[in-house]
Amino acid sequence: MNLKYRVEKSMTINQILSEKFEISTRLKNKLIRNKCILLNGSFEDTRSFANIGDVITIILDLPEDNSNIVPTQMTLNIVYEDEHLLGINKPAGIAVHPSILHFDNSLSNGVKYYFDTINLHKKIRPVNRIDLNTTGLVLFAKNEYVQESLVKQMRSGLFKKTYLCVVRGNFKNKKRNYR
Repeated sequence: MNLKYRVEKSMTINQILSEKFEISTRLKNKLIRNKCILLNGSFEDTRSFANIGDVITIILDLPEDNSNIVPTQMTLNIVYEDEHLLGINKPAGIAVHPSILHFDNSLSNGVKYYFDTINLHKKIRPVNRIDLNTTGLVLFAKNEYVQESLVKQMRSGLFKKTYLCVVRGNFKNKKRNYR
């Protein structure tokens, strides 16, 4: 995935990265180290000025080490996928992240296996998580920029998750207040 921006006002590349793309300092430093920020097709020092009409290209398709997660073959109920996101309907009883109790049988282990089969060398980045015994949609970002953007949207309230509870049977005490 690449991001492109045609410069509308002369400013430094650093200013454009901060103001137009809201890229974190950590990600910006990684992109600079890997020469993934281009001005008119060539790597340029980000302290340099970009002029009106110039094109800034940010290459986000960096291969990443994801060997910290054990790949585990499992059936994934993929409900949405594009070059930026993977949306999976997580069944109850499966953890989102590996842990001591779920070292090789979490949803992230299944996503790692899936990424390996499609030759996608990216870290496993769940954007949201839900409880072990809850079924629902879990989004995985396919790059750091998308993850950062969605986390910011969640913090600001622009991106929300809603739960629907389905109950079978009768409640004995209908007035009890559950929180």
